[in-house]
Amino acid sequence: MTPSPARALALASSALALGALLGTASCSALSTPPTAEKPDFAPTTTTPTASPGGAPALTQAQAQAALVTAADLGEPWAPTQGVATWHDGLLKATAQQPDCRRLVDTLYAEDLFGANTRARAVIGLDDVWNGSQLRYQVVTQSPADVNRTLAWLKTLPERCAEFTVTTDGGTVQDVQVTDAGLPEVGDARQGLRITLSGATLNDEPVLLTLDVAVVRVGDDAIGLTHGGLGDVSPDVTQAAVQLGAQRLADVRKRGRAQI
Repeated sequence: MTPSPARALALASSALALGALLGTASCSALSTPPTAEKPDFAPTTTTPTASPGGAPALTQAQAQAALVTAADLGEPWAPTQGVATWHDGLLKATAQQPDCRRLVDTLYAEDLFGANTRARAVIGLDDVWNGSQLRYQVVTQSPADVNRTLAWLKTLPERCAEFTVTTDGGTVQDVQVTDAGLPEVGDARQGLRITLSGATLNDEPVLLTLDVAVVRVGDDAIGLTHGGLGDVSPDVTQAAVQLGAQRLADVRKRGRAQI
């Protein structure tokens, strides 16, 4: 579908703000239920502690300051209004192969790093025009733990290149996992593009696209998922990663002084 002039202008403005070209999006293919908005910031600790690398861990305020926000992405992005309908409908599913099952479980839990984190800030954003969602988080975790996550993600385009899942609703979806390039930011990084294709219970065709990105910046890391049933522009994913890594590095350069 040809994007409207207003949408093209908005995306061009976002590209200028982020220093990257943000692709235009197609018409909406899902709606987000009007549930309570998720908090922008989900704290797990209140005082800075020493990280495994010797530097103080990020405080909650510092982790929150390193987030990418709707203001950064510009129109049509806004704070999330709730979990998209496709989240439970397609990602609450099972796969036979252990690594592939772990991937699906990770996507459903929306937690790329697990519970072993010291500070965490999380924000959820909605593209209000095409229904895609972006979840962005900042964590403090040992470089070794983040590197293990990165190493696992790197194996998935080969180990889980193609597989099937069965959703809780009983539909079978075909899944493809490919490597996705990321900007050369941080100390280590890995991106994936994941697609789920099949049909709904009403036998209507469905295609879900998800971008996943993890970047380690010293003793901290950023992670995001960006997905939807419409157009999911990799330019948005890459721009958010680039801006987020720079913002996190700036927080670190300030010596992690209390914000």
